[in-house]
Amino acid sequence: MRSIIHPGLARGVLVCLALAAAACGAGHRTVKTPVGSSTIVFGTHQPQSGPAAPGYSQIATASQAFFDYVNDHGGVYGRNVRLLIFNDAYNPTQAAGAVEHMVLYNNVFGIFEGLGTPTHLQVTPFLNAYQVPDVFVASPCPCWDNGTDNSFTYGWQPNSTIEGKILGSYIHRHFPGQRVGVLYQDDGAGQAGLAAIRDQVPQVVAAKTYQPGATTVESQLRDIKRAGAKVVVDLTLPAYTAMSVLSLLKLRYGPQLVVWSGGMDPITVARLLDTYSGGAVHGFGLIDGAITDAYLPSPGETSNPWIRLFRKIDTQYDKNAPLTTNVEYGMASAYTLVQALRAAGPNLTRQSLIDAINNEGSSWRGPGLVPLRYSASDHSGFTGARMGRIVDGHLVLFGPTYTTTTRAGSPITAYRKAQPAPPPNGFPGATP
Repeated sequence: MRSIIHPGLARGVLVCLALAAAACGAGHRTVKTPVGSSTIVFGTHQPQSGPAAPGYSQIATASQAFFDYVNDHGGVYGRNVRLLIFNDAYNPTQAAGAVEHMVLYNNVFGIFEGLGTPTHLQVTPFLNAYQVPDVFVASPCPCWDNGTDNSFTYGWQPNSTIEGKILGSYIHRHFPGQRVGVLYQDDGAGQAGLAAIRDQVPQVVAAKTYQPGATTVESQLRDIKRAGAKVVVDLTLPAYTAMSVLSLLKLRYGPQLVVWSGGMDPITVARLLDTYSGGAVHGFGLIDGAITDAYLPSPGETSNPWIRLFRKIDTQYDKNAPLTTNVEYGMASAYTLVQALRAAGPNLTRQSLIDAINNEGSSWRGPGLVPLRYSASDHSGFTGARMGRIVDGHLVLFGPTYTTTTRAGSPITAYRKAQPAPPPNGFPGATP
């Protein structure tokens, strides 16, 4: 069963606004746990349009493609998994209205893979007040990690503190003494990433922000150039990575470019460069040599059994879309949700799902290069990453895989365990 994509949902008159859940009374609230005998429905808010749409609009449909594959192979304890997708256009107000409607009127079991830091921050109070599972947020903000404060919200990808530490450590070791500039989105994810890089790299000489919806970042890059930075770190959405690359070209400025994982899918960025330049820039030339990181195998690793699985599912269930890092993200995140649903058992409730993640999540292995970190108090998800470089338009990973924590001064250590192969039928508990 395919997902339903809503172009919009009316806010209506709701019992409780996401920004004012506390005003509706103290303590947690509950609504009926909606589990049918044949279907489990999750809701999600995604940028199908707006500044975060390039690249990220592929994530939820790839997740549903994975669920469709699971459904065609018996589902999870006989239930099909279905995703209700709402286009929030990366607008926090629209995200809040959509999530409230999906919970109170569509009666979704939980929210899965809600995308974006500014958007999802608007819905976490509501979801936790109503004790609705808010699983595997598609954002690297550390704000999802505190299970004590938000017991129903879970991160998934490495948070930006962990990613910033690993990127910063690499810069410190391989570009010693060189001045560094940072361009970052002015939200919790970007701010945490900047702080982590500063902890590793003492020579950050300029840090400039942008707001989603801005149409240029040229002035920020000009200031970074004036500061003498030889390395520029982009903690950016893909659209702003492309704007950054074109600004560097216009400014005749050639620093080493370092981009966090969420902003450097080469296929997405190359397409944006072509579009933004009016066709003057083709191919991958401007991004070849850029440094990034990854916590999943590269889509170009055709011998990797996870990539082979995702390509098969992509061909059969996702209209044979190019296997970008965003498509891979959607399928890998969906795999983790299936793990959680299996662990929760056949008598599924919202609380049994939460208990399964808290009690078993840290032992789960799957497409990730590193372990997950889940407990009742720590909801942070993946624990590290591996460095990569764009070579001839492909993400090529190199060197050790690293893990670390968000604690100040905690070490960055090599993770040496091999990635396991997928289960025989591609997901946990598949019927042979």
